[in-house]
Amino acid sequence: MYQLPVHRYQFNCLVKEPLKFNFYAGSMLRGAFGQALRKLACVTHMQDCKACMLYRQCAYPKIFETPAPHHIQFQRFSQIPNPFVLEPPPMGSNALAVGDTFNFNIVLIGQALEQLPLVIFAWQTALNVGLGPNHAKVELLNVVFEPNQSVAQRIYTNGVDASLIQPSAFTPEPLAPTDQLTIKLLTPLRIQKKGQVLSHNMECKDFLMALIRRYYFLKEFHTPDYQAPDFKKLAGQVEKIDGYHDVSWCEWQRYSSRQQQKMIFGGVLGQLHLVGELIPFLPMLVSGQWFHVGNKTTFGMGQYQLV
Repeated sequence: MYQLPVHRYQFNCLVKEPLKFNFYAGSMLRGAFGQALRKLACVTHMQDCKACMLYRQCAYPKIFETPAPHHIQFQRFSQIPNPFVLEPPPMGSNALAVGDTFNFNIVLIGQALEQLPLVIFAWQTALNVGLGPNHAKVELLNVVFEPNQSVAQRIYTNGVDASLIQPSAFTPEPLAPTDQLTIKLLTPLRIQKKGQVLSHNMECKDFLMALIRRYYFLKEFHTPDYQAPDFKKLAGQVEKIDGYHDVSWCEWQRYSSRQQQKMIFGGVLGQLHLVGELIPFLPMLVSGQWFHVGNKTTFGMGQYQLV
């Protein structure tokens, strides 16, 4: 199976002015990144990206608001998946003083890997402008490629020079064949089924189907030479998987600067236990630890770890 290219980059930061993270920092960081990326990439300064003649060439929508290809009927999808995932600091309110450090991760997927220099520059710009309602200034210290892997390497150091060290090739380690897996949810998982967000009524099969859809949609829109799988066959294989879960609902409030209102976010946390013929899904389950599963993945939701 052709693997989906996914790389994780850790951004290490120094607090220059007092900074407060709310319960879940993903929305604040994502908003700062989007604003900086748009300012750097946009040359027409039009308010509506879709009305711009450069809409399909501009790096901003390609990364942050991926447009549907001309040959795709957009109605087939509620949203084209974006080729990046934000992994914010651990959940929980946290007040940081001047001199404190923190880090967060960005995962780039498929052809977005080519945009790494722009992504780093956009983050540097966003942090210089400042985070949160008080625009607390933050300095980007360095960027580390695959921080949790044996290939970890510092690819950028602020103030040393402007060059970027090209990361070495990386592919997640394959998983040995198994018929049992435990999945630990690191951030809230939000899966919708028939228009409803699943909570305790979620089944392990729902997780697998969401994983399959996201895996192949990312391959379709963000990799070359996509070939559609036999979804009917995959769905049949999913039906043969048993399992159980121990999850609880997690909910918090965030402010949307775009919609100018407070919004409720939520998803499930806990563990899922899969039992059955898992071999067809192992490559996806491994890669999914990078690209996440479910809705709101660009906020960092749906992150999991194979136990």
